[in-house]
Amino acid sequence: MIVLAEPAGPARRDERAALCDRVRALLADGRCAVVVCDVSGIGPPGLAAVDLLARLDLTARRTGGRIRLRGAGPALRSLLDLTGLRFQTERQPEQREPPRGVQEAVETGDPAR
Repeated sequence: MIVLAEPAGPARRDERAALCDRVRALLADGRCAVVVCDVSGIGPPGLAAVDLLARLDLTARRTGGRIRLRGAGPALRSLLDLTGLRFQTERQPEQREPPRGVQEAVETGDPAR
């Protein structure tokens, strides 16, 4: 089971503890081992975002779980790589690649291109 935790906007100091408590509670009952964290709305990547994600990851690991990132842009992924933090990220379709499960239909009678 995957549960979604969404930090909305840059998290303030007082919100970090509440987010860590939420991750701890989601993992503590043992019904899931991974918390998917949607970071698409976290704001510009910076040290505050890295600090928040590091705290959430530490909380999850101490509780026996993991964090998976959804919506992590290239800048955030690069910054996390630079700091040495490794997160599993959900695969996002590339610019010209259709999402999985979508097939292009071809009408019969259409000339080949």
